[in-house]
Amino acid sequence: MIRPFGMQEFLFLIESAGWTLLLTLIASILGGVLALGLAIARVSVHIVLKEVARLYISVIQGIPVLMVLFLSYYGLAQAGLDLPPVIAASVALSIYASAYLGDIWRGAIQSVHRQQWEASASLALTRMQQYRYVILPQSVKIALPPTVGFLVQLVKNTSIVSIVSVIELTRAGQLVNNVTFEPFKVFIIVALIYLAICYPMSRASRYLEGKSRVYRNG
Repeated sequence: MIRPFGMQEFLFLIESAGWTLLLTLIASILGGVLALGLAIARVSVHIVLKEVARLYISVIQGIPVLMVLFLSYYGLAQAGLDLPPVIAASVALSIYASAYLGDIWRGAIQSVHRQQWEASASLALTRMQQYRYVILPQSVKIALPPTVGFLVQLVKNTSIVSIVSVIELTRAGQLVNNVTFEPFKVFIIVALIYLAICYPMSRASRYLEGKSRVYRNG
């Protein structure tokens, strides 16, 4: 039955935007944990760890995130691990995020001046203590702007999970359009909701980039 676009449909889109944000949050946390390990492995003195991390990042960055989603949802199901769509989507986005955040954070760690490593080593700090007390606190300030910038892309990339029937913002727009047949109105509103989420994050990224530039020049 066709019905006009109304408040009920609008609230459904807003509710579905919550799932978009939740998927972004899950991918940021799980992907971030893995990314930190990848970043540290990439700057490790152990060649095997460094090469394994480099290969993982190269492979994930070299294939579309849609393929990662298909492997998580359809591939694991073929292997006997039938994940619910939301879980499979979270796994795929977390893997995708880990590769890009790992590369961003590796660059931030390597941006810390070599003298900082030498000074902390002269204080007889262990490698983990160097990271905890000296390197990572400085790396965070450098990594924050590109990290926030990547999260903007992550928000927009959650739209692909609609393919496996996860009802996030894009999928909700498709469903609303199916009952209202008002694609221009529906998808303009969907686009504006994405803009409301992503624009403040983009502005924050630019602001933090300016602060980071002052920090590095100071």
